[in-house]
Amino acid sequence: MQLTHGRTSFRFVTEPPHISSAWAAVVIVAALLAILKLDASTGATPVQHLYYLPIVFAGVTFRWRGGLACAIAAIVLYHLANPHPFTWRDEQPDGLQMAVFIAAGVLSAKLADDAQRLRRVALTDDLTGLHNLRSFEARLHAMVRGAQETGQPLSLLVLDLDRLKSLNDVYGHLAGAEAVRLVGRILAERLPSHAVACRYGGDEFVVALPGSDDAEAVTVAEAVGRCVHATAPILAGVAHPRGKLSISVGVAARTFEKTGSSSVESTDAAGEHLFRAADAALYAAKNSGRNRISVAPMHALAGLR
Repeated sequence: MQLTHGRTSFRFVTEPPHISSAWAAVVIVAALLAILKLDASTGATPVQHLYYLPIVFAGVTFRWRGGLACAIAAIVLYHLANPHPFTWRDEQPDGLQMAVFIAAGVLSAKLADDAQRLRRVALTDDLTGLHNLRSFEARLHAMVRGAQETGQPLSLLVLDLDRLKSLNDVYGHLAGAEAVRLVGRILAERLPSHAVACRYGGDEFVVALPGSDDAEAVTVAEAVGRCVHATAPILAGVAHPRGKLSISVGVAARTFEKTGSSSVESTDAAGEHLFRAADAALYAAKNSGRNRISVAPMHALAGLR
């Protein structure tokens, strides 16, 4: 789904599959016991290397505590399966084996943490901490598809700061960036929990409200607008009075016909159509004096399915 002209269209960003903690623990214990039995019957080094599998899985699933606990369990089982438990007969190999088990658990946890952090950074707007365009388009795709399949309403808010250029010209771009960050923080704090917000341009934001009709969307937009307008911001070290900042908001809402299924193409087209209607409503709010909310007329949404 492509929300803005000239931007790359991003498809679903899928979440990695998750397994419950209880099932993960069962899998780890079962794997350790199976490897113990195999190790005790063969004593073969290749079999002993299988201990790395549950250790790495525990590190990835339960992070460093899980990886370390599984590594210690593997060390105990490794020695129980061999005829010289906890002796120093093969001092160097045993010491090395224990160290590598622990390192595997800790490092797998560290790599899993780093991967999660990088994924979060890749899907987050660095200025506001909201979703970036890549992440939002994936979420919007899912919301539109759900609305098409269930017949539930879906609303979009498209908003931006009023007179940001004047703020940049008078107080500098740092002040403008801090104003944009402030609006992002207000959105994060004031939006309902089911909303998904994104900064997709300099001071341009889009908010998706699944299950909300136009009246509910306007109520949300009014609450955010009042909060922004009531803020007395300090921007680039300069205190400003209440009312210095305001936003204009375009609202588009649609209750889709229940289809039970939808194609990728129809979902993308419906999401883009809804966004363009909200974007056009934003321009209407700007042209009518700013610090206003404009709702897209029904004819602007004609043809959405």
